[in-house]
Amino acid sequence: MYTLYGTQGTGSCIIEIALQRCGVPWCQVDACSWEDTPGSEALARVNPLKQIPTLQLPDGSVLTESAAILIHLGLVFPASNLLPGDRAQVIRGLVYIAANCYSAIGIIDYPERWLASADQAMQAQLIAGARQRLHLAWDVFADQFAGQLFASQSVPNALGVMAAAVSRWAGGRDALQQSRPEFAWTLAQIDIEPLVAPVFARHWPDWAAQS
Repeated sequence: MYTLYGTQGTGSCIIEIALQRCGVPWCQVDACSWEDTPGSEALARVNPLKQIPTLQLPDGSVLTESAAILIHLGLVFPASNLLPGDRAQVIRGLVYIAANCYSAIGIIDYPERWLASADQAMQAQLIAGARQRLHLAWDVFADQFAGQLFASQSVPNALGVMAAAVSRWAGGRDALQQSRPEFAWTLAQIDIEPLVAPVFARHWPDWAAQS
């Protein structure tokens, strides 16, 4: 059985969807780095950085990094349609989100990790710069990867699911509504895909209520 470490409103939702697509047995341990719980203690034993999502495979080995987990599952379970289409570009897109969008969101959420001794004004400047960079990264993503998000006409691949989830953070989706409305509409179609919608609704009930 696969064991997924994660919590509500985080990137663990992406791996939940992927595991369902793979049709494998799995369980979840509620865990995150910002709460001291038995789950977070268990997470620290398998991933000292306490990053989520973390996935423990049936053989006991551990995978971290959302992009790496999705690539592994897509390769091991090709029928899941997580990596169809131009595989090189899908993998490139997964790594792009991890390198450019996730990293900027980490700065926005935890500026003190990067400017530990700075005052609030300096931290606010860092957040503003990171948010500007994040929105630029999404614009570039929309221009380069809009055609790489689906396994078929209506079924999103791993890249589509990851983009739809991560764009919900730090104002990414709102910025895309203004700068790339057609792409934002595409992401909204992924939101309502039958396997995606209930997972997203559980992770972001307020968002679901507004949809």
